Amino acid sequence: MSEEIKGKEGRMPQLWEALVTLGVLVAVLAVGIIVFGVDPHVPMFVGVIAAALMALRLGYKWETIEKSMMDGIYKALQSVIILIIVGILIGVWIDAGVVPSMVYYGLKILKPSIFFVAVVLICSITSLATGTSWGTMGTMGVAFMGIGFGLGMNPAMTAGAIISGAYFGDKMSPLSDTTNLAPAMAGTDVMTHVKAMMLPTATVYIITLIIFGALGAMQYHGGSADLSRVEEFSNALNAAQGGIFTINPLLLLPPLVVIVAVALKIPAIPGITLGIICGAILGLIFQPDCNLGSLFQFGIDGYSFSDELLEILAATTSEDTQYTMTRLLESGGIMGMMFSVSMTIIAMMFGGIMEETHQLEVIVNELKKFAKGPAGLVTLTEVTCVVSNATMPEQYIAIVVPGRMYAEEYRKMGLHPSVLSASLEGAGTVTSALIPWNTCGVFIKDTLDISTAAYAPFAFFNWMMPLATILFAFLGLTLKDMDNKPYKKKAA
Repeated sequence: MSEEIKGKEGRMPQLWEALVTLGVLVAVLAVGIIVFGVDPHVPMFVGVIAAALMALRLGYKWETIEKSMMDGIYKALQSVIILIIVGILIGVWIDAGVVPSMVYYGLKILKPSIFFVAVVLICSITSLATGTSWGTMGTMGVAFMGIGFGLGMNPAMTAGAIISGAYFGDKMSPLSDTTNLAPAMAGTDVMTHVKAMMLPTATVYIITLIIFGALGAMQYHGGSADLSRVEEFSNALNAAQGGIFTINPLLLLPPLVVIVAVALKIPAIPGITLGIICGAILGLIFQPDCNLGSLFQFGIDGYSFSDELLEILAATTSEDTQYTMTRLLESGGIMGMMFSVSMTIIAMMFGGIMEETHQLEVIVNELKKFAKGPAGLVTLTEVTCVVSNATMPEQYIAIVVPGRMYAEEYRKMGLHPSVLSASLEGAGTVTSALIPWNTCGVFIKDTLDISTAAYAPFAFFNWMMPLATILFAFLGLTLKDMDNKPYKKKAA
């Protein structure tokens, strides 16, 4: 808030007043999500109402409160635009055969002797290609649980491998809603955010693969393996084997274009748009059913199978494979991103009021007493994300609330916003799967038919990630200044 406005209206809130606002948000979200199983949007809006009422109590005029909401939304507009473009990209890439080709070639690496490693890799590829951990676990994950049972593998270890791979992709894919939400809350762009996560995430991922390689060698003792479900799904993707998409290595080019765009520091919006254009051109070349009309249609509504393609699936595959195909590939589009877009807008309305009226400031002033320096602030962020996942049991909220709480404090310490966004995903996204009553924990239990207590010890990627984020911060390897250069401690 400018000094001029601060002088005209509103007083500094007391700590208890700010905690009341936050307490209302936590309570309504917890009741809505745990008791009634609803999406977090309307409960979040109740939090906006609570913040606005407290702002009125503090002496702010409605015009100022309304402007603070608009200012909050404005800060996230770039991310909203990226989410919309990503929706288009997913719909186009599926129609063009890009995502099916990525999944098809991923399935080819499945070998019984390296079962757990292959599961992590394939779930990673699927999640990277689709941007969804839930979609990956609900399709590939279910299939791998059955295959693991047939091979005599420990089901808890199988589930841990599935979850580790699915959340790696969800955390790192520019197509993922959480990967776009975190930089929106922190105030940076998605490509800078992904690069900021690379070092600790790659380290944990490699360690995860090594552990699962060792566990696989201990668990698997040879013998025949029934991979018929994987083979059937793989064939259903490939038109040359009776499937519905033309699979070609050249269709892996669009993701490569986006990766190169990141490496060349091309901004996120044109970089992702290049991926859309490349995918559309290749789709028109390789896919018989792909045309300009279908690209426009699926770009807005998301990909969906035509009646003709569904008939082909029904005639050539089992019901399980049909379910997997539709569950995994019927997604994307602008409308498919409206869940995340609306969540971002409502969250920024709340954050805008809380920041303008200094309610977040007084809470953070108390909490930052526990944070000694930048690494301490990262640690505090990780802890807050985990607590948020437990008390407001939804991973979106575990990114939104800490993101808005600490954004200003990171700036005051001279830290680049990507340090905050990477910290948010280092705990907010991945630890949601480790809490039984979180929406993610409930989904995994219901989908993979295994308790959180059983799989959590083997979800190595998920519980090691926040620890690695903290460790790398204390080592100074992931701390960047406002110019995105290695952070140097300011002289006293």
